[in-house]
Amino acid sequence: MFRRTFWFTTGVAAGVWATTKVNRKLKQLTPESLAASAANKAIEAGHRLKDRAVGFALDVRDNMAQREEELGDALGINAPVDQELPAPRRYAAIENRNDPKYVDRTTYSHNRNEDH
Repeated sequence: MFRRTFWFTTGVAAGVWATTKVNRKLKQLTPESLAASAANKAIEAGHRLKDRAVGFALDVRDNMAQREEELGDALGINAPVDQELPAPRRYAAIENRNDPKYVDRTTYSHNRNEDH
């Protein structure tokens, strides 16, 4: 009698355990559950991608500043100025013909309609 009770209880426990496992798996395979799982994985992947992009941007910014400093040192831009530089000269981009120093004072006329 004791053996039968033991095996009956063991069988009931195994049946309950198997039924529970099967029901959990079936719930995981429903369309709603699969959609929620895919959405969660996509959100996690998006966060990882964002973190990597931010890290990459910070690395680029740091290396850019370092390279600018190296170039500034190589070109002497970052060197302290010992003396004052002269004022830059200004050149006219277009000549102003109305300025008196550009007036043509020759007697030759450029008008072709004039009597000769």
